[in-house]
Amino acid sequence: MGLTKVYRAEVDLSAFSATDDAQGPLTPVTVPAPPTRESVELVLASWVGNVMQRPPAYSAIKIEGRRSYAMARKGESVELPARPVRIDAIELLAYDWPRLDIRVTCGKGTYIRSLARDIGLALGVGGYLTALRREAVGPYDLSAAVALDAIPIPLGPDHLLPSPAQGSPASGGSR
Repeated sequence: MGLTKVYRAEVDLSAFSATDDAQGPLTPVTVPAPPTRESVELVLASWVGNVMQRPPAYSAIKIEGRRSYAMARKGESVELPARPVRIDAIELLAYDWPRLDIRVTCGKGTYIRSLARDIGLALGVGGYLTALRREAVGPYDLSAAVALDAIPIPLGPDHLLPSPAQGSPASGGSR
């Protein structure tokens, strides 16, 4: 869990979502003029480093023994406190209003849904996650992925990658 993660994320800046992703009800925003690419790049850069992030209400975080998503689904007000997270890099892959395509390299506990919301807030527009793909965890990336229908049955130990703690060649560092 403590390994660095890399995500590719698509963000829609034209609305907010109750769940911070496309699953929740949307609240469109009126934008007199879309943000410039330069302003988007400045906002993305402001999120790199050790930052405080407020997790989404629809998360598995417990509040007095209850999951916040269960409380939010019941219509209860859920406002989770901000917590420290580490964002190593945010790469702008594409920007075509209202779509923003980014690659995020981050530490544990970072919510990409919250990042989408917060980017929108900082730009004075909307922000919710429309697509998310994890591209890497520590030394493991998609280059070692195998399609489900290509997994041998039965699966043996020789089909698995060693853990980074075992000092394998694959553990040459995190991204």
